[in-house]
Amino acid sequence: MSEPAPPLVLLVEDEPQMRRFLRVVLEGSGHRFLEAATAQEGLTLAASHRPHLILLDLGLPDMDGLELAKRLREWYTAPIIVLSARGQERDKIGALDAGADDYLTKPFSTGELLARIRVALRHEQKSEGGEAPLFTLGRWRVDLAKRQVHVGGEEVHLTPLEYKLFTTLIRHAGKVVTHQQLLREVWGGVPGAQPLYLRVYMTQLRHKLEENPSRPRYLQTEPGVGYRLRTEE
Repeated sequence: MSEPAPPLVLLVEDEPQMRRFLRVVLEGSGHRFLEAATAQEGLTLAASHRPHLILLDLGLPDMDGLELAKRLREWYTAPIIVLSARGQERDKIGALDAGADDYLTKPFSTGELLARIRVALRHEQKSEGGEAPLFTLGRWRVDLAKRQVHVGGEEVHLTPLEYKLFTTLIRHAGKVVTHQQLLREVWGGVPGAQPLYLRVYMTQLRHKLEENPSRPRYLQTEPGVGYRLRTEE
């Protein structure tokens, strides 16, 4: 019986010296290693290789690391550890709220980094580094890495809130998601956000995605509770 492949770690970091240093550390400790110097390159490698863990710097040249973490969390479920020179409590809270699992402030010891990686990988149950970034259902094809939605081969434009609501339902596909959970995940618990918002945006989604919006096949209402993305054909 063949040995399982070592964990694959993706580093998204714009400093060449740090990339070289961490390559030596991680490969020397038995990990497979990928590196990206920009957020866009990191997104591409994460989608194509589905690493078991991502190490993420916040100070990237083309996108703030917090925004990249949010983008990844639309489809990527494996651990993300932030490595940053920003050491304020608000920075750590912001990174964790954006979807990071852990936060290390630079400079850090290699021993602590490797220990944090071991803990994160122990907690990770999926062996393939998260969900595939492509969701298909009926005539729908959703590329979560590229943020593109197609219905019957035609691309459909969704507003940012429509897209966030739709991908939240995709993450919980087959399960009932309550009004409060959707308001929290889509609107971030903004004061004043009400189930009425959900009804309005769900109506818009149904008109754009369902063949018969008045009798939706997939975007279903659970009366008095919330909504469910039905996955049965």
